[in-house]
Amino acid sequence: MTTQNQEDADRKRPDVRAADILDPNNQIGNRLRSFYAAVQDEAIPDRLLDLLEKLDQAERLASAKVSD
Repeated sequence: MTTQNQEDADRKRPDVRAADILDPNNQIGNRLRSFYAAVQDEAIPDRLLDLLEKLDQAERLASAKVSD
């Protein structure tokens, strides 16, 4: 690797310190971010979607009764 390429790679690499790696709060934060990303990619269960649809219908009926 040339000197210029090494300097470019060093600039792109996030500034990681030994204290950050050993800090338990940083480790917990990294694990939480990883867990959140995995949950975010999961599909919404059909049962939850059905319940949300029923709630929307109930709210529409309630607002229609109030406006009458």
